[in-house]
Amino acid sequence: MFLLPSAYLAPVSYYRFLASGQPCLIEVMDSYQKQTYRNRCVIADANGPLALTIPVEKPLPGRQLMRDIRISDHGRWRHLHWNALKSAYQNSPFFEYYADDFAPFFERKWDFLADFNEDLMHLVCQLTDLKPQTKRTTGYLAQPETGVTDLRAHFDPQQRALQDIRPYYQVFAQKLGFLPDLSIVDLLFNMGPESILYL
Repeated sequence: MFLLPSAYLAPVSYYRFLASGQPCLIEVMDSYQKQTYRNRCVIADANGPLALTIPVEKPLPGRQLMRDIRISDHGRWRHLHWNALKSAYQNSPFFEYYADDFAPFFERKWDFLADFNEDLMHLVCQLTDLKPQTKRTTGYLAQPETGVTDLRAHFDPQQRALQDIRPYYQVFAQKLGFLPDLSIVDLLFNMGPESILYL
């Protein structure tokens, strides 16, 4: 069993664990941490990697659980993220094929970040034909039990380039070279139904 953090359009390497056939626990009972994949993803645009960050309401003083973090409406982020995705992937082979599935996530309001992340994860799994066994944690696991691989600290935006990811087709590869371990949408929009074979 894998113990994974909640993540916004998580990196490709995250979905490899979901595709492994092992049950996965999604951690929502940990303390919220800034500058993680919990509220950001990294895509490829014409100038290189681009981080998209969801603004969240300022956490209350003290420890605030991931499950309780509310999304802020500050800065029209939904509009900006959707425009960034369109700009980056409109020339990819499968963006138009999947655009109508993703658009509602940038039109409708979700209150909690963990819910938004989970609903997006379910959509990606549906579109890639992944059928992972996932459930949320119901309490914080300080010391995961035997048989649980703790991957909560494994995914770090600062270490993204160190992930061992085989190259696949990317729209800007001729200009930028292959960019490893971007958001799962990079794989999906570029490889479409073959994404599951890659994973």
